[in-house]
Amino acid sequence: MAGGYAKPDEKSLQALRDAANRLRIHSIRATCASNSGHPTSCCSAAEIMSVLFFHTMRYKPSQPAHTSNDRFVLSKGHAAPVLYAAWAEAGYIKESELLKLRKIDCDLEGHPTPRLPFVDVATGSLGQGLGAACGMAYTGKHFDKASYRVYCLLGDGESSEGSVWEAMAFGSHYHLDNLVAIFDVNRLGQSEAAPLRHDTDAYRKRCEAFGWNTYVVDGHDVEELCRALWQASQTKGKPTAIVAKTFKGRGIPGVEDGDNWHGKPIPKDKVDSVINAIQSQIQTNKVQSILPPEEDVPQISIADIKMPSPPAYKIGEKMATRKAYGLALAKLGSANNRVVALDGDTKNSTFAELFKQAHPERYIECYIAEQNMVSVALGCAARGRTVAFASTFAAFFSRAFDHIRMGAISQTNINLCGSHSGCSIGEDGPSQMALEDLAMFRTIPGCTVFYPSDAVSTEHAVCLAANTKGICFIRTSRPETPIIYSQEEKFAIGQAKVVRKSNSDKVTVIGAGVTLHEALTAADELAKQGMHIRVIDPFTIKPLDAETIISNAKATGGRIITVEDHYREGGIGEAVAAAVSGEPGLLVQSLAVSGVPRSGKPAELLDLFGISAKSIVAAVKSTFAN
Repeated sequence: MAGGYAKPDEKSLQALRDAANRLRIHSIRATCASNSGHPTSCCSAAEIMSVLFFHTMRYKPSQPAHTSNDRFVLSKGHAAPVLYAAWAEAGYIKESELLKLRKIDCDLEGHPTPRLPFVDVATGSLGQGLGAACGMAYTGKHFDKASYRVYCLLGDGESSEGSVWEAMAFGSHYHLDNLVAIFDVNRLGQSEAAPLRHDTDAYRKRCEAFGWNTYVVDGHDVEELCRALWQASQTKGKPTAIVAKTFKGRGIPGVEDGDNWHGKPIPKDKVDSVINAIQSQIQTNKVQSILPPEEDVPQISIADIKMPSPPAYKIGEKMATRKAYGLALAKLGSANNRVVALDGDTKNSTFAELFKQAHPERYIECYIAEQNMVSVALGCAARGRTVAFASTFAAFFSRAFDHIRMGAISQTNINLCGSHSGCSIGEDGPSQMALEDLAMFRTIPGCTVFYPSDAVSTEHAVCLAANTKGICFIRTSRPETPIIYSQEEKFAIGQAKVVRKSNSDKVTVIGAGVTLHEALTAADELAKQGMHIRVIDPFTIKPLDAETIISNAKATGGRIITVEDHYREGGIGEAVAAAVSGEPGLLVQSLAVSGVPRSGKPAELLDLFGISAKSIVAAVKSTFAN
């Protein structure tokens, strides 16, 4: 005994060594069968996985997604075969299934995805797993208030990613003592050695500098791993980092610690001798009994969340949609106590601060680390534990695009709100202007893109997003704009609104956000001159209401003008053009921001880039002339 630590007996330790070697054999066989994969990366982590899955973690092997189970995130996702092998040893996967690795009819993919119930977040784009693990740990500690713990296995190569250190800063700032990060320091990256090679002291100093309780261990010594993981469970007020010195390809003669073996299966003419060499070290087929979790996770419901009351705005009042977002989110938080909000130190601009004021215990400040904020949101939303909304300037989501992309692969239901969209923000200049965000989010599979134009539609967008599967993006604007919808107006995803209409309309104009209001101003001006246009608010850019657009375009001579505070590429104009492309006789003209803007007053910038009411009037007159 050492400070309460009960060292496992020799039989148990041998069983863990043997399990590690079986994980190696499974990984080698699976990658040979698929003729692709990363067996050497699996072999360096075999003892770590053995100790985690068959000694330390508390879970139900037959119910891998049980809400009380300890969580495991394989951030070094290329080592997926060793994860699948662990679940085979635990009895959840048939061993024969492992040989279907990477086959099109098998869910054991090259990198883990939530097609498998034991995978909470997809990994493989490196440097992202720890942020998601932080979100799970924060949720366990503060929202579920439960005893489950969260373990994340990282590679040493991926620790060059800045997002790893964003997550390290987050974990220590919030004292996530239910979180353990294990660095598999096997020295070798993909094409050459990782920058710190086997300098475990440098890793230790970095982890300690970031405020983590840190241990350096021999990553192939199961007893050292058992001890360090027990010590982690006893540590209060700090997350724990375990720096495990390992060797890539451990146990494979002629390959262990050798260059140029990353992502290569063992040659078929050598595989039998390699497996025999590893098999000769196995003394028993005993699998350690897996301890069940403490079932203390609360029962919750996040289905069919409704606002407690209709929008309380009056037509003609002015409010920025960014402020309406904050008010709506605070209101939604009163309707369901699993609604949580995250922000990247922009809460007084995105108005997420209104949620924080109403529900401080459910607000997470992520500071200026947008990549990590998205990954933390993924972790918070995993296993359906929260309805997560994360906000920042829409432009800053572009630096988190890979994390958002991985969120879609993770089948996440997070909601992202980007404020300060377009050049209409004015004097702050182009670095703050989101002009690519619609294009970015339209490419995300299953993503719903909301672009509300007033406070009423913004409130509906927030409520709809909370109840919608997949990633949702809400684009909000800085300028105050008039409320145009009544309190009774109903909204639905993929359903546009015709906001101005007459029997003598000759052109259909489609605008959203600030440009919808410019279109309405243009309609008033044109009407004075005897020219009438139809104006459509798309509400969602994805899915787009093609039926409404096409039917109204046909009723106005086939002429469509789109106007948007966004670059032309990937924006509303291209979305509309794609939607009507199969319809003969429909012509789409796009008014959009045509170059990098500059500082100036909002009205000046809308004029400069040809998306103001004046520009719409000119475009309509040109259409009439033709």
